[in-house]
Amino acid sequence: MKFKDFICFEAAIAQLQSTSRDEAIEELVSSLEKSGKLKKENSKSIIKAIVKRENEASTGLGRGVAIPHVKHKSANEIVAAIGLSEEGIDFFALDKMPVHSIIIMVSPQDDPDKHLQAMENIFKHLQVEKFRKFLRQCRTPEQIKDLFTEADEDPSL
Repeated sequence: MKFKDFICFEAAIAQLQSTSRDEAIEELVSSLEKSGKLKKENSKSIIKAIVKRENEASTGLGRGVAIPHVKHKSANEIVAAIGLSEEGIDFFALDKMPVHSIIIMVSPQDDPDKHLQAMENIFKHLQVEKFRKFLRQCRTPEQIKDLFTEADEDPSL
């Protein structure tokens, strides 16, 4: 599965306004809603489900990245958005360091294989220091899209 198959680049936020984990989740879900990928009537429920999941186990992987995600009954397809924070946000990450790159993902409950394929693609790239560095250097949604498009074309990035 390629990034273009599930990331909504129209919802990318190169400079998150949020300063807390829950605010960042709300900001990114709201961006997915504004882009037409999520219905307004489902946003609050999705935010609540993601925060609940984060409270059970943080998706702050360390190295400045977090992947908050949830399988939700209202989702018809996998959709993800990317948010960046120059200052960093406390996501209760494993390494206790602030998170600068957030990829939020909402998946249908009835397609666990596609959910795992998308997560695998995200993990594979975020493990690469060069990719994480390039992502943190993005200053516009267009630069974010260009980086992920290049990663789709060159899996070694």
